[in-house]
Amino acid sequence: MSSSQRSLSGSPAALDGVRVIEMGQLIAGPFAGKTLGEFGAEVIKIEPPGAGDPLRNWRMIKEGTSVWWQVQSRNKRSIALDLRTADGQAVARRLIAEADVLIENFRPGTLEGWGMGYDSLREINPRLIMLRISGYGQSGPYRDLPGFGSIGEAMGGLRHLTGEPGRVPVRCGISIGDTLAALHGVIGVLMALYHRDANGGAGQVIDVALHEAVFNVMESLVPEYSAFGQVREAAGSALPGIAPSNAYRCNDGYVLIAGNGDSIFRRLMAVIGRDDLADDPVLANNAGRVARVAELDDAIGAWTAQRCAQDVLGTLSAARVPAGKIYSAKDIVEDPHYRAREMIVRQTTRDGYDIDVPGIVPKLASTPGAIRSPAPRLGDDTDAILRQFRYSDAEIGVLRNKGAIE
Repeated sequence: MSSSQRSLSGSPAALDGVRVIEMGQLIAGPFAGKTLGEFGAEVIKIEPPGAGDPLRNWRMIKEGTSVWWQVQSRNKRSIALDLRTADGQAVARRLIAEADVLIENFRPGTLEGWGMGYDSLREINPRLIMLRISGYGQSGPYRDLPGFGSIGEAMGGLRHLTGEPGRVPVRCGISIGDTLAALHGVIGVLMALYHRDANGGAGQVIDVALHEAVFNVMESLVPEYSAFGQVREAAGSALPGIAPSNAYRCNDGYVLIAGNGDSIFRRLMAVIGRDDLADDPVLANNAGRVARVAELDDAIGAWTAQRCAQDVLGTLSAARVPAGKIYSAKDIVEDPHYRAREMIVRQTTRDGYDIDVPGIVPKLASTPGAIRSPAPRLGDDTDAILRQFRYSDAEIGVLRNKGAIE
């Protein structure tokens, strides 16, 4: 439905022709929109007049806008539209009538209260795919409870496993619950687009609950409880049930070492001068190593403690033992591998300053993603979008005088 868009390489974008209306705010919905936009979808972001998406003012601010915003909203256009008004809702319906995807992450029932539930919208656009991200989903006894990503992480089982044993569960450091929900939403959108275009053109609803997105990546958590009554607990930096794999202190920091493959374990023990452990038949497989994990961690830790991290990593690399430094933002930005794979990209913002931002994942060989435009200022594209949808200048003026747009 949108005009053709091209990646920086000149090849067609993977989602060329897909139009997305984004009503989401903060993290989950907008991250889904960001991802679709990076691969060529036309993303029109509806923001409330005044302050816009609250993410504009989250965390660290430069030139009046959060630098987080510069990543989350690239490749999007902004229309400042008051969805609480009848006129704003009428404009939204007009945009949605010509869209492929609608993203929203309001509390369930909000859109229905505005007359924009899916049953109403599919009457004007039977091809519409509606991605709905919420704390607990669109059904169930918790449906109407407010839910943020942190609560989803707790209910999904992740928070129970983070941190050191016996201490307060900790946050992993980023809003991983929101991001996991967004990525599940993107998967749903792509599947729904494929199904729609291959099977007669009907759209559908994608219902993503934050806690379910987290729960979906919890590996063997529930099967272990079901089969053995075992409740997995926090284990710090170790990998429970797989040994040896942990963070080990050097004389200038920590390194992660994963010596849990049978042949890798033998090479690791040879490197640290513990041939006795390498040749111990009990330690030849993972089950034996797990039973003696404390002994192995002590042996590896005694070796790393006498060396600097660079020496440890160099020695283990030569021995083909997986190991890595724990990167900070500074380490990431200065790492040549990140640069070589274009995962650190220099971008000029609408406010005129340059900033490093993350590159694009995944890397498609024929239809790669691209940063085609920087994040918009609030309402940057209001008039242009309305004209695109055949509003006259007179009609735009009336909407602005009524306060429906900014």
